[in-house]
Amino acid sequence: MKKIILAAAMVLGFAVAASAQPRAIGLRLGNGGEVSYQHTVGKDFVQLDGGLGINLYNNGGLFVGATAIYNFMIAQPQWTDRGEWGFYAGPGANVGVGIGSPAHFNLAAAGMVGLEYTFWFPLQLSIDFRQHLGYEFGYGFYGPSSIALGVRYRF
Repeated sequence: MKKIILAAAMVLGFAVAASAQPRAIGLRLGNGGEVSYQHTVGKDFVQLDGGLGINLYNNGGLFVGATAIYNFMIAQPQWTDRGEWGFYAGPGANVGVGIGSPAHFNLAAAGMVGLEYTFWFPLQLSIDFRQHLGYEFGYGFYGPSSIALGVRYRF
C-alpha cells in the first residue's frame, strides 16, 4: 500500500512539474513551413520543428525534415513595459528526407540565433537565423541556412 501511495505521489509531482513549465506551439515560416513546439527548461528552452520545405541547395525539390535545438536564453532585455523580450542561441540536430529524383536522406548539425517577443496575452513572435552543416547522402556535404518568422500560442 505504501508503494502505491508513493508511486501515485511521484506521478502527481511529475505531472505538476511538467505542467508548470511554459510551452508554446505554432508555426515557423521561412524556407517552407514547419510546426514548431517549445518547452521551457529552467530559463532555457527546447525547440522541436518539423515540416516541409524547398531544397535550395542542390536540386530544388521538396524535403521533409525535423530539427531539435536546445536554446540558451542569453538575455531578456526590458525594452517594453508589457510583454517579454528574449535573445537566444543554441545547438541542435536535423534529419530529413528529400522528395525528388532520386530521393535522398540527410543528417546535419544545426545552430540557431533568434529574438522573440511574448505579448502580455498568449502570443509569441520570433525571428531567427538557423544554419545547418551536414551530409546529404547521394550529394555530399552541405550547409544551408534560413531566416524564419515564428508565430506561436504560449500556454
